[in-house]
Amino acid sequence: MAEAALKTSTTEARLARLALPEGGWTAAARKDAKARVEAMGLPDRRDEYWKYTHPDTLTQADAVPAALFHNDEAPLFGEIDRIRIVFVDGVFDAEASDDLVGEGLAIERLAEQSADIHWARDLYGALEARGQSPVERPLAALNTAYATDGVLIHVTGKASKPVSLHYQHRDETSDAILHHVIKVDAGAELTLLETGPAAARFNKVMEVDIADTGVFHHVRAQGRDHERRAATHIFTRLGSESTFKSFTLTANGVLTRNECIIELTGDDAIAHVAGACVGDGDFHHDDTVFITHDAVNCESRQVFKKVLRNGATGVFQGKILVQPGAQKTDGYQISQSLLLDDDSQFLAKPELEIYADDVACSHGSTSGAIDETALFYLRSRGVPRAQATDLLTLAFLAEAVDEIEDEALREEIVDRLAGWLERHRK
Repeated sequence: MAEAALKTSTTEARLARLALPEGGWTAAARKDAKARVEAMGLPDRRDEYWKYTHPDTLTQADAVPAALFHNDEAPLFGEIDRIRIVFVDGVFDAEASDDLVGEGLAIERLAEQSADIHWARDLYGALEARGQSPVERPLAALNTAYATDGVLIHVTGKASKPVSLHYQHRDETSDAILHHVIKVDAGAELTLLETGPAAARFNKVMEVDIADTGVFHHVRAQGRDHERRAATHIFTRLGSESTFKSFTLTANGVLTRNECIIELTGDDAIAHVAGACVGDGDFHHDDTVFITHDAVNCESRQVFKKVLRNGATGVFQGKILVQPGAQKTDGYQISQSLLLDDDSQFLAKPELEIYADDVACSHGSTSGAIDETALFYLRSRGVPRAQATDLLTLAFLAEAVDEIEDEALREEIVDRLAGWLERHRK
């Protein structure tokens, strides 16, 4: 009873600091989401899927202040021709953003929608609500109820340029809640880029609905500010012969929890989700993935690599659920950590739940140190120990980074990883 009362009081205190946006076509979805949050309560460490990650600073009433971080590093994706959309501490910055127009897609803002009829009405909060079973995700429901802004992207053809969401952090106590809805029509294609720390505390949900033969590529970089805290969710539903591929690079951040919930509902669909993270010191990074196969001859891949040192912590929780009738499923899951000292730790919970008999599913999880034989080989050829360690670290991360199909994006991510390793070497 005491535990339940504490959970209720935490939830009430958090909701008391938030105002439910009123009116418009999101009203019903927001009301339902608020009811879900109140019924579930915000997470605590006694919850099964939060036992490795302490959620207190994500659920308390006020954000923990996060010092601003300044450097001279050029913005990621800055050399790529793209549609740039900027949010500063969760607030849209029109002057820094490009015009919200592009060939093959229509872009709008969530905050500007007031009419009762909109294409996103049937999607906003719908995939998030579906994703609450069998595992409750109250921070996502909180987002659906209280999100102040976000982008609504309707992809009608092959987008001529990537859309780049750039999140800036300028207020040490900012508490941003953004919700994006993306609808990819049949045969349409979009690449979405995300970069930046966003806020002292960031809660983001992205709902992606991909119709038959649609394609969605997603490349995200979470870095810069070290003291930031973030909880992000991606909810995706795939139609027949559709493709979803997502990669996340995480460097720095005192607490990051990335959840990805994917439903393969059409035959011959493909879903890949991958991540590479590098953490040093006061760093806790959690990847939690749930993929449901509910159609025939679908493929899913989960590839996650973490490099940890100086007491950093990495968490991976990944599940493949194969529903009855989802024959010919090909499910692959790998989670690995490279521990560069004895103080860091990697906590993994890989899961398979299979109700079909004609499938090929596998999972593996390993944790280890630098290969001393390979290190000796490089050093014997004149490579200094620190540089040799960096080369082997990049090689370790390569399987995850290779999930990025676009070569230019892949090379930029590798360059950023190499730069981070070099700075932290010093």
